[in-house]
Formats: sequence, C-alpha cells, structure tokens
Amino acid sequence: MGKNIVEKILESHLVYGELKPGNLIGVRVDEVYTQDATGTMTWLEFEAIGLDRIKIPLAVSYVDHNMLQSNFMNADDHLFLRTAAAKFGAYFSRPGNGICHQVNLERFAAPGMIALGTDSHTPTGGGMGMISIGVGGLEAASVMAGMPFEFTMPKVVKIHLIGKLRRPYVTAMDVILTLLKMLTVKGGVGKIFEYGGPGVNDLSLTERATITNMGAELGATTSIFPSDGNTLAFLKAQGREHQWIELEADEDAKYAEIIEIDLSSIEPMIAQPHSPDNVISVKELKGTKIDQICIGSCTNSSYKIMKTVALILKGKTIHPEVTLFINPGSKQVYEMLAKDGSIENIISSGARILESACGPCIGMGGAPGSGQKSLRSYNRNFKGRSGTKDALVYLASPVICALAAINGEITDPFDIDMQIDIVDEPKSFLINDNMIILPQKDKDIKIIKGPNIKEVPVKEPIESKITAEVLLKLGDNITTDDILPAGSQILPYRSNIHMISTFTFKNIDETFYERAVTAKQKGGGVIIGGENYGQGSSREHAAIAPMFLGIKAVVAKSFARIHRSNLINFGILPLIFANSEDYEKIQQGDILEIDNILESIKSEQKYKVRILDKNIAFEVFSNLNSKEKELILQGGLLPYVRRKVLG
Repeated sequence: MGKNIVEKILESHLVYGELKPGNLIGVRVDEVYTQDATGTMTWLEFEAIGLDRIKIPLAVSYVDHNMLQSNFMNADDHLFLRTAAAKFGAYFSRPGNGICHQVNLERFAAPGMIALGTDSHTPTGGGMGMISIGVGGLEAASVMAGMPFEFTMPKVVKIHLIGKLRRPYVTAMDVILTLLKMLTVKGGVGKIFEYGGPGVNDLSLTERATITNMGAELGATTSIFPSDGNTLAFLKAQGREHQWIELEADEDAKYAEIIEIDLSSIEPMIAQPHSPDNVISVKELKGTKIDQICIGSCTNSSYKIMKTVALILKGKTIHPEVTLFINPGSKQVYEMLAKDGSIENIISSGARILESACGPCIGMGGAPGSGQKSLRSYNRNFKGRSGTKDALVYLASPVICALAAINGEITDPFDIDMQIDIVDEPKSFLINDNMIILPQKDKDIKIIKGPNIKEVPVKEPIESKITAEVLLKLGDNITTDDILPAGSQILPYRSNIHMISTFTFKNIDETFYERAVTAKQKGGGVIIGGENYGQGSSREHAAIAPMFLGIKAVVAKSFARIHRSNLINFGILPLIFANSEDYEKIQQGDILEIDNILESIKSEQKYKVRILDKNIAFEVFSNLNSKEKELILQGGLLPYVRRKVLG
C-alpha cells in the first residue's frame, strides 16, 4: 500500500508506536524553536531538568513578541534568552531579526524534517514539506532534553487542489479563509491536512506557508505540502539547495478523507469579528468604512506579498481617516524592500512601518481606538486580542488591506480600475545572517536572570479526591487569550508566574484572581467550559497560571489540542462531559466532589461528579493515553522528565 507524505516523514522518524490514527507514537525531532513570549519559560524548564546541553540536532531561540522595551523586563528577558542559548547550545535570533516562523522558513526549515515550536503557528514550516507542530514550552524542553516527541497519531486528510488562483486579486490568504468557512475552527481537531493535486503547482513556497500557518486556526495538528520544484527554487534562492529532497505522496496513498478545492473558483474572502471562521466574501462587505489597517505578521509578510503591497501603494496616499501599519516579517525581507525602493513607496504613501516583529497581532502596540474597525492580514481576530476590548477586527489578504488603506473602505478588487502587478518569488534572496548568533562552545557561560525572572512552579501529584469550587462557567471556543491575555502590559511577566497569574481570566471576570486565591486555601477550584476549550495560542501560561492558582480540573465539552496537552503537562485534569446536557446543571459557585480519581485514571477513566448541596451527580471521562496518565499521576511533565532523564 502506498504512503502519504505524513506517513513517510513519521515513519523515517519513528521511535515507537504504530502509525494508525488514535495510537500513541514517539518520534525523533530534528529541530525545536522557541519565541520569547513562551521561550523564557521553556529555557527555565530546560534548566530545571538539569542538563548542560541540548540533546537534539538544532535549536533556535527567537525574539519577536516582547519587543517593546518600556521598562527593564523585556530587555532582561532578551539577555536571559541570549545567555541561555549560548549556555545550552542553541542558535539565537536577535531582536529585530524577524518573526520566528518567517525567519525559520528562510534559514532553517527543510523538507522531510520534524520540527516543534513553542508557538501555535509553527505549522508555517509545512509549506516547506516538513512536519512542524506547535507545542507548549515544557514539551519542547523535554524534547531538547533528548526525549522523543509523543503524541496521538492524527487522521490525515487530503486537500486536493485543482485550478489556479485569479491573481493578483485572489491570494493564498483567500484559500485558507475559504477552508475555514467550510470547516470552522474545530474542523481540524485530531487531523493533519496534507495538500496535493495539480493546483499545488500554482502556489509558491511562501504562499503555501501562508496556508499552513493559518491552518492552526482550524485546530489541526499541522498542515503540509509536497516538496517539489517550487520548494527547490526557494531553497536555491536562499543558498540552501543542498537541503532539498523530493517528497510527495504515492499515487495509491490512503487518506481518512479527501476535500477538493478549485483554486480558480475562490474569490476574495474576509473573516468578520470575532473568529477566523466567521468568513464571507469581500464583495458582501464592500463599502464598509475602516479605521485602521495592519499588514504583515507571520501569516503574510514574505518578500513576494510585501512587494505587491508596496506596488499597490506606489504613488498613492493613505486615506485621511485610516492608519496603516506595516511590519515586514524578517530583516531579510526588510533589507530587500529597502534595496529595491519598496520601503520608499510604503513610507511615501503615509504608512507607519514597524520593525520586524509580531507587533499589533498580539496587542504589542498598534491597538485600535475605542470601537474602531481594524482590517488585518493577520491570523486571529479574537475579541480583545488587538489590545482594545471593543474593537472590531477583520482578517483579509494584504491586497484587500492595501486597497482599503487607499480607499478608506473595504473594496472588491474586481470592481476597481487599477492595474496590480503580479510579483514572483525572487531568484535569489539577500543573505545576511549577522543577526543570528551561532551556538557557543564555552561551558563556563553564565545565564543572566533579571529580577522579574522567577523559578518554574511545580505541582504536587494529583490527589485521589477533589473537592473544589466552580470558579467560572464559560461558553464555547474560549481562547487562550481569554484565559491569559496577551498585550504590552501582561506579556512582560511571562517569566514571573506569580505576577502573570494575577491577569488570569481578567478580560472575562476581574474578580477571578482574588476568588481563586481564596478557593485555593479551601481545596482549589474547577473551571467549566463548552466546546473547543482553549483554542488559539500555544501559550502554556494559560495552564501554568491556573495551576499556580489551585485549579484542579477543567470540565468541558471538548478541548483544543495544544491547550489540553498543556493542562496535562502541568497536572490539571482535563475532563469531558459524558452527556453534554449535564453542562446545564452546573453553576458558578457550586462545590464539586470527584473521588476515586487515581483508580479511575488507571482503569476506565470514568468519574462520578457530585454537586454538593444539590443532590445532583453526573459522569465525566478523560481520554488520556498511557503517557498522559503517568503525567497526571506524577503532577505533570517536569517531574516525569526529570525522572526519565536524570534517573
């Protein structure tokens, strides 16, 4: 029987397990990369494991999130990351070198590899023909310590592409928005999307990376394209053609499902507030006034798309009622735009050009005004993520964003009398790696920690009985931004769990922290959620902070993949309603009792929950694999890895 691309890569890296959906497998990992918002905790966790050097071929520490230096905290974190990378044998990408996913695609990603990243948009690397998966920091630390990456084998779904995009008005962003409209933010849970078919040839490598990047919003484990002539052309242009291998599915490869998309039928699309799957066609919103526009981020900041935007803006002036921010994805892109005159076109139009960093995407500057409408070529538009609670954020392609910046309103490109040039991928990129510090060999390097950098909290092993208060009852699609917000006020505390925990659920209930502290003294708390609890960012702080505040369990209708793993990694029991209607029986303030936990974990994983004082009981279950059972029983991944690595 033929193999698909996913099976070929996993088989070549398999340490144990069988490649059947639902089975626990362990694979060898080629690369781990971190970003600063999650990386500080990752390197603290690696240090806590107790090893002197990383045990994998390649690790890269990026700085791209916490770039604003309004006080000492972010600068101290950058110094810590630089010295930790030097101490433990990782590359270090300095502040200003660019967004981790864009730089990694340019300088480190290679077909056939397996990479883990402490960011949910790590699947960007799938555009290169590699398996790239977003994980929590502790999971990344355990792999850098030499452990296999263990996960449940997903189903592999083929996205069969035919036809060609109607360039330049329709872009790769419209492809992934179309898929989000079809499948929703839950449509990829437990799946890997593998792209194939003749339409693949129409997409350049960076266009493929846009699609796999935003595939994270589908809830997918990852997404992947073949490695073909387009892959070779990109690697050759980056001076890395020696890393190319051809990689495609066999003709008789099997898939759990096949979805066909005709690229020629796709039209410009736009996601409305407040979810990436709230998608309609641009023409349905044309004429809508826009206050702010942001172009860039890890989704749409390649040279090809940035050059296209610069050509649209050339000789034009930004609408007087619009603010336009542009953040190129990497220093490489920035330098090339400067060299060919594009930066001049951008600045002359009245745009505000930012440094190569995540910026407004994570609420790190560039927040909209009160109640304003912001149109962005980014990947997420969750409520409040922009830094302004009542802002209305829309997502669309850079072409749609650039046209709106000129016209002051959402514009259907097929309605305008304007020639937009088609930009091809360059034959050669400007290679200047002077912002990447190579791994150091000096064993006497001292790791420097500022006063805001604290030790990693460790949870005790789980008790046999939980008696805890329901501190919050939440609805569907609660995001990690809801649990632990981003933004310039909060992100600098990523290395200080005590301080960052004070912001837990702050945008939902400002009293949560105080109530959680009180409940912790009485036995802890429980969170109740709906469907897809914990979607969005990979930030493990959305699990660490609740653990620190005494949260014992989260009971939900279903969980997003990465957040579920993070809960387990920090010893919080993720429980699922056996009957979703039982969700209605629980109210905030109820006291829940769950007993026989240890016995239940070791056997059928069914638990009886009693609501004290109401004479109500219902059943929940956990679907822990064999490794996850061990983690919960031992109090999380850190004590587990210590025991495995150090003996």
